[in-house]
Amino acid sequence: MTDGWDGKPPGGIDHVVVVTHRPEPEGWDPEAPFHFVDGVEAAVAKAQELAGDRMVEVAAGDVGGQVLAAGLIDEVRMDVVPVVFGSGKRYFGSVDAQHLLEDPDVVIQGNRVLHLRYRVRR
Repeated sequence: MTDGWDGKPPGGIDHVVVVTHRPEPEGWDPEAPFHFVDGVEAAVAKAQELAGDRMVEVAAGDVGGQVLAAGLIDEVRMDVVPVVFGSGKRYFGSVDAQHLLEDPDVVIQGNRVLHLRYRVRR
């Protein structure tokens, strides 16, 4: 539907790895730096290959929860804002097991936001 944003991922990132069981869409922009893989392990491996010595970021949601459950996440970063919702989606989708995080090693107070960074306890 977006045709790969004409080859420019949103947010200015270099590559996007998409976890899907479907083939690349027809007519996809061949210059778009989007890589389609089947499964979270393949996604992390592809992202690490593309990143080289740089950091790999994983979005939250169901895929993020699957990557966390697979033990492939080293660090969780989250932003807390002063809003209380009555309902919504889980941050990591449906996670079947408990995953402990260390105490936050970075806490940054922003303008109406608190940025937190936690190491995943192994």
